[in-house]
Amino acid sequence: MRPTGDDRDTWDITTSVGSTALFVAAARALEARKPDALAVDPFAEVFCRAAGGTWAQVFDGATGEQGALRLNSDFGAHFVSFQGARTRYFDAYFARAAEAGVDQIVLLAAGLDSRAYRLPWADGTVVYELDQPQVLDFKREVLAAHGAEPRAQRREVAVDLRDDWPGALRSAGFDASRPSAWIAEGLLIYLPATAQEQLFGGIDALAHPGSWLAVEEGRPMPAEAFAAKQQEERDAGAAGSFFTLVYNEQAAQAGDWFGGRGWAAETTALPVFLEELGRPIPADDPEAGPMASSISLVTATKG
Repeated sequence: MRPTGDDRDTWDITTSVGSTALFVAAARALEARKPDALAVDPFAEVFCRAAGGTWAQVFDGATGEQGALRLNSDFGAHFVSFQGARTRYFDAYFARAAEAGVDQIVLLAAGLDSRAYRLPWADGTVVYELDQPQVLDFKREVLAAHGAEPRAQRREVAVDLRDDWPGALRSAGFDASRPSAWIAEGLLIYLPATAQEQLFGGIDALAHPGSWLAVEEGRPMPAEAFAAKQQEERDAGAAGSFFTLVYNEQAAQAGDWFGGRGWAAETTALPVFLEELGRPIPADDPEAGPMASSISLVTATKG
């Protein structure tokens, strides 16, 4: 996750990067309520209600004043569809990896990902969840209070991805001599280009042949447009909101980076996937169209 000035982040689940995890959970929960839901995460609403405040009110018809909860606007409706599609894509990815016999799962910046609890993992599967301790603590405590039990062996790796996360992962029992399945969902935008390069290198070094990888990536916005979005948030008194937390950088496209290192990669543009699912986003939408057109979902396997 990104630093704040010269210091490490000081935040809880409802602020800064933590709030982005709740934003995604809120969108997944709203998608799950649809009769034609693209994906159903039964724990997403549980997290939001546990956080309280506007995160709980969004399900009772009130989104409050926070710009981060514009889920009833046109942009919000498309964002909910995007989260449903993204969840469906990565759920299917894990199903294929599991069918291939992979039983080491690595969730990078796991956030409020509940896949350890809701997907039908094979016996012996170990799910490693890497994230800030505050996020992991919140997730564990909320799901325990809800009576939920993981459907695989779940191992928390409380580590900042700016630190030695490969070492922390190994210390938690990860075996680099066996295939693994990795995911970087909603992560790359919170890393500068140099950190993305280091993340890819760490994955490649630990991934045994036969390993799988799934990545969500987006093309950077034009610099002037990105700066304007940041200024809009500052003018609205929304410091610490989305555009002030993310980096507008990309080291290399994931398919090209991993493809050049012996991985077989397949890239799917988000608008194409949404079209296939019957949830097209109008290309001329001033907010959602450009956002969707910049995002791709990538799956790769290591030969």
